[in-house]
Amino acid sequence: MATAERTSGTLEPIGYTRSPLGRVGGVLRWIALLIAVVLFLLPFYLILRNALSTEADITAPDWTLFPPELQWGNIKELFSDTEVPIARALYNSAVVGILGTGGQILLASLAGYGLARIPYRHADKVFYAIVATLMIPGAVTFIPSFIVVSSLGWVSTLRGLIIPTLFSGFAAFLFRQYFLNFPKELEEAARVDGAGYFGVFWRIVVPNSLPFFAAIAAITFIGNWNSFLWPLVIGQDSSSWTIQVAMSTFVTAQTVNIHELFMAVAVSILPLVLIFAFLQRYLIQGVTQSGIKD
Repeated sequence: MATAERTSGTLEPIGYTRSPLGRVGGVLRWIALLIAVVLFLLPFYLILRNALSTEADITAPDWTLFPPELQWGNIKELFSDTEVPIARALYNSAVVGILGTGGQILLASLAGYGLARIPYRHADKVFYAIVATLMIPGAVTFIPSFIVVSSLGWVSTLRGLIIPTLFSGFAAFLFRQYFLNFPKELEEAARVDGAGYFGVFWRIVVPNSLPFFAAIAAITFIGNWNSFLWPLVIGQDSSSWTIQVAMSTFVTAQTVNIHELFMAVAVSILPLVLIFAFLQRYLIQGVTQSGIKD
């Protein structure tokens, strides 16, 4: 039977017309998609609307789509607040996010590649030990980690924020599973040319695994950026606050600075939105490539 390709990319017989039930199903899918989009964008609308409002507009009993006058001066007020160093907090979060993500990806990828490719009698035991760490609640290791950081004099320093979070058992697990499925033919060709495990990893494996590395890096950076409890405990001085800790200071037992809080939230999510926009295809591809098979 002859077929014709529709704009949607599906092949359907020539002269084919959808039944009324099929058209209703298509309309319902579009309605469900529209509702999902609205629900997804609603929090962003509320953040932007309140960030550009005054305290009176936010707490007014009569709701308006946008305030009568957009308060762009809230941006200047936020960054000129002497009690909350937002600029410094953004810088600290950027340093923690970039260095923490880079270090975690480096260590986890090396560990995962070693477990997947380097012959070692106790490789499976080491792998199971790493997986076992995923079952330990973070609250169990929180106090011992703080004691170690405090004894090293890293409280209120970027070292105390970054170094204890560099190794991730979950990231090492993902890398190990990915490298198990990596084509061995490419590695064997490099070994014929005289490359060792380290050379094969840097010259062959990494360049051919950039989408997966980008996916793990995006997830790791978002987690580091949004981290709150550890930076709250370690960052005891305002000069070492991250953006999440700085935002928490707008809500105290005495006052709630609503418009600056919403403006800070809008500023803090902008890097994450940009990262997600540019790397979203890598996130999906990374999940599909992480395979859970031996």
